[in-house]
Amino acid sequence: MEKLSSKISKVSSVLMIVAMMIFGVNGYAKSKKEVTIQHIRNATLKIDYAGKSILLDPMLGKKHSFMSFVEQNKNLNPTVDLPFSVDKVTKGTDLILLTHTHLDHFDQKAKDFLDKNIPIYIQPFDKDLVEKSKFKNIHVLNSSTKVGNMEIIRTTGVHGPESINEMLGKVSGFVLKAKNYPTIYIVGDCLLDDVIRHNIETYKPDVVVTNSGGAVFMNETILMGAQETVDVAKMAPEATVVATHMESLDHCKVTRKQIRQLAKKEHVSNILTPKNGETLKLR
Repeated sequence: MEKLSSKISKVSSVLMIVAMMIFGVNGYAKSKKEVTIQHIRNATLKIDYAGKSILLDPMLGKKHSFMSFVEQNKNLNPTVDLPFSVDKVTKGTDLILLTHTHLDHFDQKAKDFLDKNIPIYIQPFDKDLVEKSKFKNIHVLNSSTKVGNMEIIRTTGVHGPESINEMLGKVSGFVLKAKNYPTIYIVGDCLLDDVIRHNIETYKPDVVVTNSGGAVFMNETILMGAQETVDVAKMAPEATVVATHMESLDHCKVTRKQIRQLAKKEHVSNILTPKNGETLKLR
């Protein structure tokens, strides 16, 4: 009986050491702090992260305020209005992140309305345009920077196939990192390729934001669609994939429902498709 008790004690000690190594000296996993992601419309998000309120890719114009990407000489975009007022969307913004400056990510309303003194973080390619829009606190991201406790890392990718990629211009994504916070990978307007796969493998994000509308331009696909979104979720099974950039523009053909249906068919359960105005709380 004493030998059995001794063995149990030794096993318990080993398990305790392993638990401490995994969970920390208090014996409990240190839970990551909560972040909120509010899906505004299309690729526009409000992200509260590490004490900062981030406005991503602000497209703030009214329904049908700018050109169609399908029919010439018609203003058909956005196809829906904002879920609430521009004032409410922008209230409390600490900084702006721009993946690129196409109209569906940075429209005239955003250029006119936003406070020109708010820090705005951009890719080098967009510096001239943002300066011409009279923003005064411009931060060009070549690689990474620190903002308070948060690190912002710029990532790359391609917007479309080689035949039209030069016309589409350069696009970026971002990785947000901070101690005790989930790592967020904002893919941006990028096709799923080896660069994106490498980023997922390298940064091991807890949250992946995909632009999943399957946009078609000049008969070419220039955004991830349902299948690519599901593929991303399979690559990062421990992450939450937040699918955006849908049901707001006339050249985006993939719907939230299609993504949910395909995910169910392929037994994938880590994809969220938030409605316009919906707020997600993630860790």
